[in-house]
Amino acid sequence: MRHLISLWLAALLGLLNLGCTVATHGPTSQFNNPLLLQRADPQVFLHSDGFYYLAATVPEYDRIELRRARSINGLATAEPRVIWRKHANGPMSYHIWAPELHFINGKWYVYFTAGRAKAIWDIRLYVLEASDANPLDANWQERGQLKTGWESFSLDATTFEHRGSRYLLWTQTGPKPGDKPTHIYIAKMDTPLSISGTPVRLSQPDYAWEKVGHLVNEAPAVLVRRGKVFVTYSASATDANYCLGLLSAAEDADLLDPASWRKSPEPVFKSSASHSQYGPGHNSFTTTPDGRQDVLLYHARNFRDIKGDPLKDRNRHTRAQLLRWHADGTPDFGEPVAD
Repeated sequence: MRHLISLWLAALLGLLNLGCTVATHGPTSQFNNPLLLQRADPQVFLHSDGFYYLAATVPEYDRIELRRARSINGLATAEPRVIWRKHANGPMSYHIWAPELHFINGKWYVYFTAGRAKAIWDIRLYVLEASDANPLDANWQERGQLKTGWESFSLDATTFEHRGSRYLLWTQTGPKPGDKPTHIYIAKMDTPLSISGTPVRLSQPDYAWEKVGHLVNEAPAVLVRRGKVFVTYSASATDANYCLGLLSAAEDADLLDPASWRKSPEPVFKSSASHSQYGPGHNSFTTTPDGRQDVLLYHARNFRDIKGDPLKDRNRHTRAQLLRWHADGTPDFGEPVAD
């Protein structure tokens, strides 16, 4: 009898420990992944009005839509509102990519990428502006191209404020003719529509994992935590080789000095065959409603092999998971969770 009681107690303790494990590690799957089908390059943020707002690339590459909800899972069923459509020709008439919604000094701004129907790879950065309280119903105004100092292939702009200064981060090929790799640049902004000073290159494709298919550093996203400024970026072609790299700088460093930044020699978030998640990338960050936990938003496919051009495959789906932290204060991305 005493032996049976010992076995029963051991089993009970095992269940209790399992419960603790689930309580500790389970939240990574608290999101209904995939959160949104056929929505790439997701940007989500929690605004002061209590709503989560989402902007993402639509598979037709022809419009900008926004949606909002009281929870991240609620974004899956929130009604999308089209706030702008591409032009028939000329600037902003092709490849409408990677919109980001930002609230700056009481106004809404959408930064996005667009090409021209007669020169589809002449893509540049553009801005929309609105003053209405609800950006989904706003009267959006085109504010034109956001100039970066030279004319070349440029995309994936984001902006953030840090220690009283506003910065623009974006992707662009270099100023020299024939420069093919895409780099990550940073500059201070003097208005939400313009930069000041000379842009500084923070990262270029250096490692083999950044050069698979294409030489790519793109889609920067910013997270300021634990005394540091972290910038994720996406690397390589947009197939199963797509992955996240990481730059970091001390929060009191000169962010315009390339020497302030450290680059991870390995990708921090990449395909997981065991979870059937491929090509995770082009991410953004937000938090849980109480602000206590960081959330990673990204797109990925649930299959590896793609027929034809990856850019024409619509199955990059928006996904979410909690971001963890290492003891040394660096983010622990883990693996993309299974659907």
